[in-house]
Amino acid sequence: MKFAKVNAVTASRETGDPDRSRARLFTIAGWLIIVLGAGAALLPLVDRVSGSRVVGGLLFAGGLVEIFAGTLRRETRIPSMLAGGVTTLAGLMFLLNPDGRFVPTVTIVTAWLLVRSVVLMVGSRLADGSVRMWIGLSAATDLVLGVVLVAGISIATLVVTLFGPTPGLIASFAWVLALSFVITGMLMLEIASCERENADVTPS
Repeated sequence: MKFAKVNAVTASRETGDPDRSRARLFTIAGWLIIVLGAGAALLPLVDRVSGSRVVGGLLFAGGLVEIFAGTLRRETRIPSMLAGGVTTLAGLMFLLNPDGRFVPTVTIVTAWLLVRSVVLMVGSRLADGSVRMWIGLSAATDLVLGVVLVAGISIATLVVTLFGPTPGLIASFAWVLALSFVITGMLMLEIASCERENADVTPS
């Protein structure tokens, strides 16, 4: 009987370990995305051409982290990886755009936000509990930010044409990117919390 109990405890630990490992990886991914968001908030400190490359690097790195995190997901693996792929593609578009003009930058980011919000909305229907709520919040955040940029593109185009990229305009764009990253990072931290709970409630 004692031997059977030891085997049961060992099996429980082996079952819980994958959940704990996923929790650690999601935690790392979440904090990496949040750090990238903090980097996006510093965009007004760089010049226009360098800023375009920095945006590309941030999006590309964030997309790769999101794709990796998506491979660890259960119910929403494909939508999560697709959302990361959209982010990576947006980053590549910046990195391959050498002139660093700001108006195309706004257009690319707007398209990225709107497409990503649709992907996340689909993914939220496949999840449940608090994760579903956070995916929905992330989708809603990207949608609202995208709509705000769509409404402001015509004004921004006129301002940039007449005065060049103004610090206020660039700062607003930087915070849009930073907010989207931070919400995504918090989503991953919530998933990590759920994975830890799954490991803790594994029957022994």
